[in-house]
Amino acid sequence: MFPTVREVLALDPVRHGAPRLVAGEARLDRPVRWVHVAEVPDIATLLGGGELVLTTGIGLPADDAGLRAFIGDLAGVGVSGLVVELGRRYLSGVPRVMVATAERHGLPLVELRRATPFVRITEAVHALIVDAQLTELRATEEIHQRFTELSVEGADPGEVVRQAAELSGCPVVLENLSRQVLAYDPAGENAELLLNGWEQHSRRIRPAGRTAYDPDSGWLVTTVGARGEDWGRLLLRWPGGGALSRLDGNALSRVDGNALSRLDDGAPSRVDGVVVGPVVPPTRLTILVERAASTLALGRLIRRDEEGLERQIHRTLLTALLDRSRPVDEVALRARGLGLVLERRHLVGVVIRHRADDPAPDSGPADDAGSGGDPGPARLRDLAESVGQALREANLTGLTSAVDDQAVGVLLALPDPASEERALAAFAAALRRSRPDPRPTGPRPSDPRPADLRSAELRSVDPRSAELRFADPAPVRSGSGDKGTAPVRSGSGDRGTASGRSASGLIIAAGSGVGSLREAGRSLTEARQVAEAARRDRRELPIFRLPHVGLAGLLHLLRDEPRLQTFVERELGTLLAYDAQHPREQLLGTLRAYLEQGRNKSAAAVAAHLSRPAFYERLARIGRILDVDLDSVDACLSLHVALLALDTIRTP
Repeated sequence: MFPTVREVLALDPVRHGAPRLVAGEARLDRPVRWVHVAEVPDIATLLGGGELVLTTGIGLPADDAGLRAFIGDLAGVGVSGLVVELGRRYLSGVPRVMVATAERHGLPLVELRRATPFVRITEAVHALIVDAQLTELRATEEIHQRFTELSVEGADPGEVVRQAAELSGCPVVLENLSRQVLAYDPAGENAELLLNGWEQHSRRIRPAGRTAYDPDSGWLVTTVGARGEDWGRLLLRWPGGGALSRLDGNALSRVDGNALSRLDDGAPSRVDGVVVGPVVPPTRLTILVERAASTLALGRLIRRDEEGLERQIHRTLLTALLDRSRPVDEVALRARGLGLVLERRHLVGVVIRHRADDPAPDSGPADDAGSGGDPGPARLRDLAESVGQALREANLTGLTSAVDDQAVGVLLALPDPASEERALAAFAAALRRSRPDPRPTGPRPSDPRPADLRSAELRSVDPRSAELRFADPAPVRSGSGDKGTAPVRSGSGDRGTASGRSASGLIIAAGSGVGSLREAGRSLTEARQVAEAARRDRRELPIFRLPHVGLAGLLHLLRDEPRLQTFVERELGTLLAYDAQHPREQLLGTLRAYLEQGRNKSAAAVAAHLSRPAFYERLARIGRILDVDLDSVDACLSLHVALLALDTIRTP
C-alpha cells in the first residue's frame, strides 16, 4: 500500500532538491507510511514508525553524543528514513558522526543539497499514499467482485484456484485434509517442481490460526470449510518471505482491467542473503485467499445440495417405476427435466448391494456423525456415490438412487439392445475399480470342510423344471470314519465354487432389457430379486442375471407363492414349533449345519460348536420331531430346499 524510500527519492519535488544518499542504502525499500517535518531533537517520542522525517537540522544537538542519540532514537522507533536539507545548519554536508551512526543502525540518511519546500514533498508523498490506498480499495473490490461472480456461476474448484492465481500472480494449491492436491495453478512456474513431494512438504506447513502465514516456507494458508466441517486448505505461495523471496523492491500493486498484478507491497529486502524488514503478506493477499476459500466452501455446499436434490428426484422416479405410483408419462417428463431421455431407449434395471454376510466397512468419525452413529446410512450413501461415479466413468446415463436401506438401483438408458452387454461390463468394471476389496481372498474361514468335500455340489438346476442333479459323493477325509454325500447347493451349469469373494464385496445384478419405459419397472424388480437371491452366492461374477441364480433365484421368485410357503410348513413346521417352545435348543440351526456340511456329522458338529455325542443326540431328536430318516438323501434334499425357501421368505 505504501511507497518505499527509494520511490520517494524518485519523486519530482525530491529530485528538485538534488538528493544524495549518504547512509542506509540497504534499507531503501522500507515503506513510507507518512512524512513528518521536525526540528526538535526529541521528536522520536511523538512518532509511531514508518515515517520519513524531514528536517533542516537547526534544532539538532551540537555535540556528537547528542547526534548519536538523535539517530539512535529515530532508528529505535522504526522511522523509514531521515532527509536533511543543507544550507541552514549544515552547509557542505551532514556531520560524519550522523552518517556513521545511521549506517550502523541501517537508517537511510539523505542530504538535499538544494533548498526545497517541504510542503511539496509531503503533498507528493501523501498523494502517492492516498493513490495506493485507493488502488488497495479497488484491488479489494476486484477480488470481491471476481469471487462473487464465481460463486454465482457455480465455478468448479479448478476455476476458483485459477482465478486466485491470476489475481495474485502467485502459485495456488487446494488440498484436502490428507494433503492430497485437489486443484492447483502454478502461475507460470514449473508445476512439477511445485507439486513434487507435496504431501511431505505440506505437512511441514503448519501456521497457527485459521488463516496465517508461514514465513519459513513462504506459504499463506487458509482453511476451507463451512458449517463447522472443514475439508481442505488453500495455500498461496507469496514470494515476499522465506527462502522464496525474489523481489526487486520496486513492485507496487496495480489494477489493469479485470486483472490484478503483483501484490508485493510491504515486501522485505535482502541483505547478504538475509531477509530484513516486514515478512507479513499484504492485506489484499489475505483477503484474496479467504474469499477464494469461502467461494470453494460455498460451491461445495451448493453442489452437495444440488446433488442431494437430484438424488431425491432420481429416487422418486425409480420408486414410481417400481411400485407404479406415478404415470409413466410423468416419470419421463421429470426425467427429461433432469436432462435424461428415457423414451425410445433400451432400458436395463440394475441393482447393486453388499453381500448379506459382509461386515460394513469401518466408519470414520465423519460417517458416524453424519449418520447418528449408525454405519448403515453412511455405507449406503458411500455406495450410491460410487455407483454415480462409475456411471460417469463408463460414460453411461440413467436414473440412480437408493431403492431401499440396503441397495442402490440404476435404470440404464442405452441407445440400442446391442450395447447392453458392453455397457454393463463397462459399468461393473468402473464400479469395482472405485471400490477395491481390502480383504484377503481365499476360502471362507467359517467353512471348515475339506476342499474335496467343498467341491462336491449340486451341478445344475434348470429353473424351468427345477430338476436337481447331484455330483457323485466324495469321500470325506475327516479322520472320523464318517462318510457323507455332497451338500445340497443351488447352482446352474458347471460353476464350481469361488475360492474368494467378489472383487469389491458387491453384488451387481441386472434385469432383462426392455424397450419401453412402461416395462422398466419389471426390469428393476427382476434386478432386485436377482440381487437378493445372489447374496449367498460365492462366485465372482461381474454381473448376476436371472439364469445365474439357479435354485435360490427360483425360490426367491416364488417367495410369495402360497404353495411354496405350504411346502416349507409341511417340511419344517413341527421343528419350528418345537424351537419356539424350547428357545434354548434351536434345533433348526443344528439341522442347517448338518445339511450344509453335506451330512458329514463330524464336520457339522465342529461347525455347530458341539461335541459329537451332543450333536448326534440332537440329530436323533430332530429325526423324531420331523419323523424323517436323516440318512436318506431324498429326505435331506427336501429339507434343504425347504431351508433355502425359508431363508428366502424370511429375507426382508
